[in-house]
Amino acid sequence: MSQEQPNNPLHGVKLAEIVQFLVSHYGWEELSKRVNINCFKSNPTIKSSLKFLRRTPWAREKVEKLFLETKRINTIL
Repeated sequence: MSQEQPNNPLHGVKLAEIVQFLVSHYGWEELSKRVNINCFKSNPTIKSSLKFLRRTPWAREKVEKLFLETKRINTIL
């Protein structure tokens, strides 16, 4: 059963898409400065970052927040 989520801006956006967007937009070094987590600092890869973010809700929240802020700023510009 599919439920609509009109108030959820992340509905339909996969975590992998979020991480790939942020890495392409900021690069690993800048991303690790904006979201201070080791998976972005020490030998970062998309795969290892996704594994960590899926198991760590507080880190995923920070990444999703940065994604929404970045998309909002890009929309304004």
